[in-house]
Amino acid sequence: MNKVANVLKGKCPNCKKDNIFKSKGNFLLFRIPKMNERCQKCNFKFEKEPGFFFGAMYVSYALAVAQMIACFIIFWVLLDLSPLVVFFIIAFVVMASMTFNFRVSRAIWIYLFR
Repeated sequence: MNKVANVLKGKCPNCKKDNIFKSKGNFLLFRIPKMNERCQKCNFKFEKEPGFFFGAMYVSYALAVAQMIACFIIFWVLLDLSPLVVFFIIAFVVMASMTFNFRVSRAIWIYLFR
């Protein structure tokens, strides 16, 4: 359970003391989170090689699809809202969670290949 908490917090997979990201980003200003190149405490390099985070895009896609399916089930199946309203709710949730998905998907990818 500690690994899940560390992934969500964006902690270094090696020492679990420093943060992977310098900033959290802002979806309203379309700013993506900035990553540290190395851990300040243990000097662990987060990006192993050029293109290392291409696989994190698949993780981000899976997170976004899971969020869309959850919104669909909650708002259309359970609350019986119209399809257009459900579409706009899903679009808002995906846009609002964009920076969160970016951070978490990269953290998961780093933890997978530690």
